[in-house]
Amino acid sequence: MNEVLTITDGWLNKVEHLASPFFTPRDPTDEISLLVVHNISLPAGNFGTPYINDLFLGKLDCACHASFSDLQGVEVSAHCLIRRDGSIIQYVSFFDKAWHAGISSFNQKERCNDFSIGVELEGTDDIPYTSAQYQQLLTLTLCLQNQYPAIIMSNIVGHCDIAPNRKTDPGPAFDWCHFRKCLTEQATRNNN
Repeated sequence: MNEVLTITDGWLNKVEHLASPFFTPRDPTDEISLLVVHNISLPAGNFGTPYINDLFLGKLDCACHASFSDLQGVEVSAHCLIRRDGSIIQYVSFFDKAWHAGISSFNQKERCNDFSIGVELEGTDDIPYTSAQYQQLLTLTLCLQNQYPAIIMSNIVGHCDIAPNRKTDPGPAFDWCHFRKCLTEQATRNNN
């Protein structure tokens, strides 16, 4: 899990790639300056199912579970998903806009998809995330900050922060203090 991540042509090396059709080319003038942390589980609270991939790939059979009925016709994606075991799947190139933020605003700037990277953690608002997920999010964040230096600490937020009246993820189960402390410590070690 401590393997260094690198990016080639917008794609992480050494992770699974499943190309989502739900993206828009990023305008070259849009500087990537925001990292948005989300959570997802399908059905809610169930982990390790194939349904997240199916949703992001536009292949979800909404008849599979009663809770999927409101997902009929939904077109959504994220750049990456970090599973409970820490494995990463990338769906959208960082050169493109994933459809993860929806109606959103950060520092009075609307349409966060234009200038952000969206990372989903397999989880829920109220179930603790795994140490493997924190480690991989840390590794991924450092990789992204190396590639996109405008993603400073204050520009790493939850979906709840950019769409507070609509979204609650990653929820109270996500330990922001722990994550930020680990990120600061690792960045300090890397700079020495």
